[in-house]
Parts: sequence; C-alpha cells; structure tokens
Amino acid sequence: MRSYKLLVATALSALVSALVVVPVALSAPAQAAPPTPGPIVKLWSWNWNSVARECTDVLGPAGYGAVQVSPPGDSMSKGGSVWWDIYQPARYTLASKFGDENAFRNMVNTCHAAGVKVHADAVFNHMTGQGSTSYGGYTFSKYNYPGLYSAADFHSPTCTINGSDYTNDGWRVQNCELVGLADLNTGSDYVRNQIAGYLNKLTSLGVDGFRIDGAKHISPTDLAAIKAKLTGSPYIHQEVIYGAGEAITPSQYTGIGDVHEFVYGRKLKEQFAGQIKNLQSFGQSWGLSVPSDKAVVFIDNHDTERNGSTMNYKYGDAYKLANVFMLAWPYGTQRVYSGFTWSNSEAGPPSANGGFVTDTNCGNGQWTCFHRQMTGMVGFNRAVAGTSVGNWYDNGNNVIAFSRGAKGWVAINNEGGSVTRTFTTGLPAGTYANDLGGAAVTVSSGGTASVTVPAKGAVAIHVGGSGPSPSPTVTPGKVATSFNATVTTVWGQNVFVVGDVAELGSWNPANAVALSSAAYPVWKATVNLPSGTTVSYKYIKKNPDGSVTWESDPNRSFTTPSGGTATRNDTWR
Repeated sequence: MRSYKLLVATALSALVSALVVVPVALSAPAQAAPPTPGPIVKLWSWNWNSVARECTDVLGPAGYGAVQVSPPGDSMSKGGSVWWDIYQPARYTLASKFGDENAFRNMVNTCHAAGVKVHADAVFNHMTGQGSTSYGGYTFSKYNYPGLYSAADFHSPTCTINGSDYTNDGWRVQNCELVGLADLNTGSDYVRNQIAGYLNKLTSLGVDGFRIDGAKHISPTDLAAIKAKLTGSPYIHQEVIYGAGEAITPSQYTGIGDVHEFVYGRKLKEQFAGQIKNLQSFGQSWGLSVPSDKAVVFIDNHDTERNGSTMNYKYGDAYKLANVFMLAWPYGTQRVYSGFTWSNSEAGPPSANGGFVTDTNCGNGQWTCFHRQMTGMVGFNRAVAGTSVGNWYDNGNNVIAFSRGAKGWVAINNEGGSVTRTFTTGLPAGTYANDLGGAAVTVSSGGTASVTVPAKGAVAIHVGGSGPSPSPTVTPGKVATSFNATVTTVWGQNVFVVGDVAELGSWNPANAVALSSAAYPVWKATVNLPSGTTVSYKYIKKNPDGSVTWESDPNRSFTTPSGGTATRNDTWR
C-alpha cells in the first residue's frame, strides 16, 4: 500500500448509496462459520448474470462453498477504462457496473439454489477521490454525496497517509486519507448507521458474508461498533495486509472476524521458485500473521496479482500447482481466485455501453476462469476436511507427496521431468480416478501405489469422489467409467446421464447423474458401474422450467470391462 496503483487497488470497495434506515442490534452478532464444506471462489469483476450461471453450471456441481463477488454499490465511473473505479463508492444504491438490484437479487437466489453461499465485497472506509458521476447516473463531489453524506461526516481536519505512517503512526493510518480518498468518520454513529444499513440491505437480499476491503484503515473499535448493528450473523473476513514492523497488525482484527493472510501467498511464491520440499512444516511458524482458524488464505488476489508480491495466472504450471497445494494443505479457509486477463495493470474488465461489464466468456481468452481447473481439487478439499497430514514424501528438491488421514493423497511435481515411483498413500485398497485428470491410480492392500507424476503436474485422489467433477471412487467389483459428452446448451440447462442400471438412475430422470460443465462444451462425470456388465444409457438435458429433453434414439450401449476403468466419449444427438 505504498504506490498509487496498489493503494487504489487495496483501498475500499464501492460500498456507497442513499440514506438508509438501520435496524440496530442490541449486541454484536456472532461470527458465522466459514463456508465449509468447500472453499471460497472469488469471481472478481464478473457481472451478476455471469456469476449466477457459473453457480448453476460449475460452482454448485463442483462443491465450492461460497462465491465472493465484487462491490455491488454504485461507484464513481471511469467509463470502464480502469478496474479500480469500483473501489471509490458514490452511494449505497445497487447500481454498479456489474448489474442492478434485480440482477443482484437473482444472482444470490440462483447461487443459493445451487448450494453456493454469496459474499459481497464491502467497503466503508472512504468515498471517492475524483469524478462527479456514477455508473448509476448519480451526481456528487468529494465530501458531498446528496442524501447520504456531507463534509461533517468525514475526518477533519483532513490529512494524507504518508508511507512512514505505517510503521510510525497507526492513528494516521486509520484517520487520514488513503491516496486522497474522502475518509469517512467511522467513529460517528450516523456514519455507522449508514454503513450498517447498507450491509443489512445486502443481508436482506440473501448475502451470507462480507469481505471488508481496507479494514486496516478502520479502527477495530469502529468495526466492532458497526458489526453490533448488523442483523443476522454474516461471515466476516477482513483485508488487513501484514507489513513487517507496522503499527497496525492483522491480529488486532481477529476479534471481529477472520483475516486475509497475505503472507501465505508470498511464502508460496518463494517456495515454488525454490524447493517445495520445505513445505513439510508450512504453517504459522513460517511467520504467517494469524492462526489457521482465523485465516483466509489465497495464492493471489486482484491486488497482489498486479503488484508482484505473489504469483498470478501468468506463472502457468507453478501457479496451478500452488493452488493444488493450498486446497490440499490444512491451513485456513482457502479461496481460489478468477479474474480477467490483462497486460495493462490498470485496465478494466471487458465492458460495453460506457463501462458496464459484459458477460464472462471462458473461451475467448479475456477471462482466466482458473477456478474451473480446480473443480476436482474442490472435491478433494471437501473430502479431507478435518484430517491431518501423513505419509510425507519428498525427493530432496521439488517433488512432494502427502496424505490427509485415510481420505486423500496428493503428489506435486514442480520439476521439469516426470517422476515414477511407489508412494505410500494411506488410502484403502481400490482404484481411484485422478482429481486432476489423467490415469487412474490403483492402491494396493498395503496402501501403496505406483504413480507417474507428470512434469510440472500433480496427481490427487480421494475417497468418496473422483475426477474433475464430484463422483464416487471405484470399489471392488466396480469400474470407474468416465462419461465425456459434447453438448451445446442454453443458459439454465444442465446435462445428465441416465441408464438401465441403478448407478445411472434405472432410466428415471430424477435419479440421473449430473455432469459437470467445467470443460464446456464437454460435460463430464465419472460413475462406478458394475464390472463385466452391458449397460444402456442416454444423455438428457434438464431445462430451467423443469422439463427434460432426451437425446434421440437409439439407446447407447457398451459392456464394462472386468476391472480398471472405462471411458465413453459421445456427442449429443
């Protein structure tokens, strides 16, 4: 938080709007639990319609616990030319460049229907530092937001945070202006009421939690007073960036809610550029700023992917492997990040009509859609929750492997050549599909398995699911059968496989097996089918109105082998 780009980036997300009447709680609500089972996914700068579709098509089927969305409030407009205008709030009306209140409400309801909670990016340290018109057509000026705030609602006399203040003067960090942004007097009960009223409005629409952007610039006392005015018990996670020797520390905020663990991503960047064998002891002893039960951990976010402190999607295989490690390792509440691709670090997401963000297209190269590469690891993460690390292996350099109880096992190869060896997995005997794709893994009665881990690749298996979409593992007498169906769908449609055996629903569409769209237009699932059995099946589409569309005759048919795995590659007809 030293340069203009970083300061604006890590300033506060757009949480601004019109005057709101606030229901005041008698005491501070309890902190809701993290969204377990399943990690958080941050779909940054996605519009509300795109988030809704992703909840239905990918996040829900994969098992993500919650989706964190961008600030929903109206903000200063730069016409789409930059990403950071959404972090300069103009008012608390839901009229952002991601959609209006109806679209937001529909998104929340759709995500809930898919089993995914929703966290909103919330910012209330400041208002704008520039501009005079919002995306919602509202006119304002710095310190004057008609119907909401006037000059009396900001810290006065004004001052500006200097770089030296972070180590020398915590009061200035929390009471002076961050890169010229109008700093709200969060010690004022009136200001607290407006902020709480906005958050309570979002809660009334179904929002389950809040990411408090720039919490470091608000005193814990003020945040606790605002939290005491909230209805319900939303899950709170706060952006408090750790800096060595600084007066304001993340540990000062753990009494309010969980805290973003920025050191985590910095350390993993170092290790994946060095020797990952060291990760055997990875944890708070490495200098992480808060304990596991208070930490939200991530490989990168929208700020760090731009400021160089962590890896980002441009690191390719190493970035993917770091995310695999995060989802496999027991520390904190994990959050996977997906944003848009960029070459100019200030450029905004794809937009039209004056800066309104267009629908996400995961096939045009403008969006990373990285979370789709982690769908199999989400199943792993859910399956191993609460288990400890065991059966550690490393080759003294950049190949590691470990189990999580008797629930899961993972091997990560950060070297340039493949590695084949016999590993101790700690898992029951059986054949397991690889959560990251590729060859299945057969575990012997002694818990060992001969595995080839590809160069710059990983293998992960777990009990109770397999492959890049949640599905059962293979048991004796069964064959792990991968269904890969190329099917074109419209918004709201989902694809299933149904057949004449019980494992495929006995021709009952209500019991059909859901396929994942993570590799759209190829829909995938792995199902344990009886070995040595002739199986008839078809694909069906379930439509938004509840109706079912069957593909044309005749039935598809094949005979499963006596053991191992099988694959069906089909195209809708």
